[in-house]
Amino acid sequence: MPALWTPAEKLLLASTSATRLALLVSAGLPVETQAPGVDERAVEAEAARQNLDPVALAARLADEKALAVSRRHPARVVLGADQVLACEGEVFHKPAGRSDAQAQLGRLAGRRHDLHSAGSLAIGGQVVERFSRSAHLAMRPLTEEGIALYLDLAGPEVLRSVGVYQLEGFGVHLFEAVEGDHSTILGLPLLPLLAALRRLGCLAL
Repeated sequence: MPALWTPAEKLLLASTSATRLALLVSAGLPVETQAPGVDERAVEAEAARQNLDPVALAARLADEKALAVSRRHPARVVLGADQVLACEGEVFHKPAGRSDAQAQLGRLAGRRHDLHSAGSLAIGGQVVERFSRSAHLAMRPLTEEGIALYLDLAGPEVLRSVGVYQLEGFGVHLFEAVEGDHSTILGLPLLPLLAALRRLGCLAL
């Protein structure tokens, strides 16, 4: 059977995200995963001291994840990825719990926000490719009761999302407009990733 992936070993995803893994598998890529063990809050604090914008912050986080795993597996092609949500200059983080999620959705309701998704490919402890894309989303006005109902319907898994929504599920009810490709919204822009892998000679197609 012809093979799409040319390296001897599978792509190593520096993440335990089931969503990113599913995106890669859907594209026919052989993948293994490993937690990068990066202190994201420390990286974000350093980025704030350097006045990095949200796009640069997403790229920095993707770099750090890819490099952390690449140093442990220097012969492998390692993919790091991250996503930053920004709304009118404010960077949002994953909610600490339901009350935090309710408050966060209240701040996003009736406003536009941006999702900046970035990826880095590392080999031998060095970043060899970087890519990023952004999506722009307009959340419709929501009442406190509406937000509470949404959180009940969506379940606790949405608390693992920085925007407290999964657009492929109940989260679609929150929006008026969405601009951007689906994989970028899910946190891993597939088209620029595949282009980067082709440049590295990792894909036969």
